[in-house]
Amino acid sequence: MKRIFITVFLTLLSVILFAQSKEICCKNDTKVKPGIEVLKDNAFKQIAGKKVGLLTNPTGIDSHLKSTIDILFEAKDVELVALYAPEHGVRGDIYAGGAVKDAKDSATGIPVYSVYGKNRKPSLEFLKDVDAVIFDIQDIGCRSYTFVSSLGLMMEACAEAGKEFIVLDRPNPLGGERVEGNLVEDGYYSFVSQFKIPYLYGLTLGELAQMLNGEKLLKDGIQCKLTVIPMEGWKRDMLYEDTGLPWVLPSPHIPQVETSKYYPVSGILGELGYISIGIGYTLPFQLFVAEWIDGSELSKRMNNLKLPGIEFRPIYITPFYGDKKGLYCGGVQVFITDYKIARLVEVQFLVMEELANMYPDKRVFENANQGRFRMFDIVCGTNYIRETFSKNYKWKDVKDYFEKDEKSFKEISKKYYIYQ
Repeated sequence: MKRIFITVFLTLLSVILFAQSKEICCKNDTKVKPGIEVLKDNAFKQIAGKKVGLLTNPTGIDSHLKSTIDILFEAKDVELVALYAPEHGVRGDIYAGGAVKDAKDSATGIPVYSVYGKNRKPSLEFLKDVDAVIFDIQDIGCRSYTFVSSLGLMMEACAEAGKEFIVLDRPNPLGGERVEGNLVEDGYYSFVSQFKIPYLYGLTLGELAQMLNGEKLLKDGIQCKLTVIPMEGWKRDMLYEDTGLPWVLPSPHIPQVETSKYYPVSGILGELGYISIGIGYTLPFQLFVAEWIDGSELSKRMNNLKLPGIEFRPIYITPFYGDKKGLYCGGVQVFITDYKIARLVEVQFLVMEELANMYPDKRVFENANQGRFRMFDIVCGTNYIRETFSKNYKWKDVKDYFEKDEKSFKEISKKYYIYQ
């Protein structure tokens, strides 16, 4: 009898402890609800009875990985009549830089209009059958990522056509506090620097849309009828891994959410094709390698700089494709060890500086393809950084210029915060 009592007691105790641990786990498990789920929970009241178009890609999903395309297509009182395809297409079946053509979505039969290529800004013809255009794409928080440009250009088109523009908001994976870089200058606007914002802008796309509208940053100061469906549960100090949401790669070379943090670490230098930044290997944007680099020495030099929140290790690889394909390369792998104190964009310039010290005959702007200088400049938003840096190969010569607009942009952008 005593043994039975002890067994029952231990069983009940284990059940109670399990329940308590589950409750604690659930309380600590932050869950962010993206805009599409908020819209659905509201019974689609913001778009009920309207003919809508949708600008999206495979990142437009709910927390169960169901596509926003299919959610809207199945919704009662919502008529989805058009899809707009950015880079990589609405279903993600177009490779990086590949042509996105007008077509029909095979799953729904809805016409798909390309907004990547010659028609980056949709014509009035593309918008004639809709009352509103919905935008649902996961951003990575960086100006040179083309979905930011697709957002703004569709806003301009909707303003010109008198159509409502609706953003289903999603997290900025870099958080809502990181701002790095100068504003784009006249003469350097392009599809990778479409608007007068810093390289890293610390806003969700819903907040950015409000700022583009409110500060009249769209072409000719035009403004659209804008509605933002905010997330629930997101806070400015959150990184994506804090949200509980699944990560779907927004493009082939951002396979994991961690990669979005490394994109600004090396992406500007990557425009030159001078060294490999890991595209074509298993660590996109996390490497600086070439067949002529002594990885151990470069790693030592970079670690001696004692960059806050950043460390390096030597690495030796043979890229499978892209720059340096098939070449045995040495260099460094970058590790962000303390994201909150790290400065991301400057890392690539300090790598260029140390490589110039190690190999004076291989300094980047004397050896890179000059035909790619223009792309480097428009990603930087200016030619000043390249022209000044290339005189002495010292980051300190351009550091103040690069950072000059950050404080003022933060102050202006606070007016458009949706989240605290």
